[in-house]
Amino acid sequence: MPSTKEIKLALMDVKDPELGYNIVDLGLIYDIKIENEKVTVVYTLTSPACPAGALIENNIKERVGLVEGATKVITELTFSPAWTIEKMSPEIRAEFGLIGF
Repeated sequence: MPSTKEIKLALMDVKDPELGYNIVDLGLIYDIKIENEKVTVVYTLTSPACPAGALIENNIKERVGLVEGATKVITELTFSPAWTIEKMSPEIRAEFGLIGF
């Protein structure tokens, strides 16, 4: 059975192609559920109209599917709660000049 840490590390290889940063540090991953060999990743996008949504979803499935023991990968897209810049890691916010958020 894969660990949450292994799944999170795999998700760090998935980048938002428009912003160029991984989806973990961008705060797009809301939950990781592991039930034996089934992994469910609950995620969001920076906006409902994000043109990279399908690419990000496919990359989540691909990268998590490479983790040993993750034989079934389910993705759940949600917009509740809505993504905000406060969900970004402090390092990413600083790179965008968003100090104080």
